[in-house]
Amino acid sequence: MSITATICVQLQLVELKKRIVTIADGGIRQVPFVGALTIDFENRYCVTEAFISGNEPLLGVIPMEETDLVLYAAKQNIMPISEYLNIPKYIMY
Repeated sequence: MSITATICVQLQLVELKKRIVTIADGGIRQVPFVGALTIDFENRYCVTEAFISGNEPLLGVIPMEETDLVLYAAKQNIMPISEYLNIPKYIMY
């Protein structure tokens, strides 16, 4: 997950450390890593960390899996997995 520097300031997040990341164009950068953020969508939530990078926030697959959400690209919508509308389902190994 990544958020912008502006969002980081607005949420008053504290930098935990710097991390080295490879971005989409293959470049390697050292960026701030912050936390903890609570992602809250309808009746689902998770707590995660984020990189500070880019000019728009990007929700990663781990928070989506933790909240049991799926992206419906054709509808441009994020929705709970239909089998479990009321509560998220976790898989524990």
